[in-house]
Amino acid sequence: MGLRQVWRFNSFRRTNVILQHLGMSKHTDAAGEVLLERRGCAGVITLNRPKFLNALNLNMIRHIYPQLKNWEQDPETFLIIIKGAGGKAFCAGGDIRVISEGGKANQKIAQDFFREEYMLNNAIDCCRKPYVALIHGITMGGGVGLSVHGQFRVATEKSLFAMPETAIGESQGLFPDVGGGYFLPRLQGKLGYFLALTGFRLKGRDVYAAGIATHFVDSEKLDMLEEDLLALKSPSKENIADVLDAYHTKSKIDQDKSFILEEHMDKINSWFSANTVEQIIENLQQDGSSFALEQLKVINKMSPTSLKITVRQLMEGSSKTLQEVLTMEYRLSQACVGGHDFHEGVRAVLIDKDQSPKWKPADLKEVTDEDLNNYFKPLGSNDLKF
Repeated sequence: MGLRQVWRFNSFRRTNVILQHLGMSKHTDAAGEVLLERRGCAGVITLNRPKFLNALNLNMIRHIYPQLKNWEQDPETFLIIIKGAGGKAFCAGGDIRVISEGGKANQKIAQDFFREEYMLNNAIDCCRKPYVALIHGITMGGGVGLSVHGQFRVATEKSLFAMPETAIGESQGLFPDVGGGYFLPRLQGKLGYFLALTGFRLKGRDVYAAGIATHFVDSEKLDMLEEDLLALKSPSKENIADVLDAYHTKSKIDQDKSFILEEHMDKINSWFSANTVEQIIENLQQDGSSFALEQLKVINKMSPTSLKITVRQLMEGSSKTLQEVLTMEYRLSQACVGGHDFHEGVRAVLIDKDQSPKWKPADLKEVTDEDLNNYFKPLGSNDLKF
């Protein structure tokens, strides 16, 4: 073997050792969009598309799901940590442009993406190992689905949470999916209805105050927190909670700040306890305060179909299990991708970027109960099953 061959063999071996060390020998996927590593006592998932704010695509879902199931069975893995690369985002949502383009050409990408994404959301909810999501940076749409169903969610001062689907902001449907129909109506009062219908953004400690995060940690301590979790020896759920609690208690940023919506909560609870979008709009108009009118302006820009779907989704979801909600949301996702407003929203926000979608129908009055019922109809053999 010549020197060059020895060198090549050694660098090949070194690469292999590194890959094995990363637990990635089996997971060298398209440009490493998601990294799956065994470190210390934990399985670590890193969403690795920082240029795209770690937006979730089907390839990533197809790597995460089986690995999550493997770690769940593995007696050496005691917890699972999920985080985003690049520092700007945990995950800014699902890669909806691809779904829109695929959905126009053929329904299959939209069927597969939503089906497998919701299966993953459910797997996170059912996960028998403690699951810790480090929701540092932008966390919207699909990123919410990867975190909020897990046992522990750690926010930092850089966290930015929103469910902007009704405006088809950075995310992926025309209603707050990924189990939004389950977790949003279970937030305090009518906060979830408010967040779903306005796409209001919560930042930093407010993500914790709203009940979306279970802990708050100053971002400069995040790496240390992760190291401390990885260093635990055969930890129980309680051991993990103790570490998170200790960091939470010591975090100083915005410690004394009250919840940004605190002063508005009584009004939010009364405005959004109406059973119809029309009545919510009327409540906001009658109130007439600058905060109410600001929300009204936002709601009036949204897709009327979306608004009606969302109110019904949250009302029905408030008494369903997560699996029942995901089954309902899968029906909605397929109807939305088959409809006009989803593609129009993607066009206005992501493709032409003119920010002025032309919704059809353009008026709430034109969205009939019959239209609405069609969105919620079972799909027979195509229904999502667990």
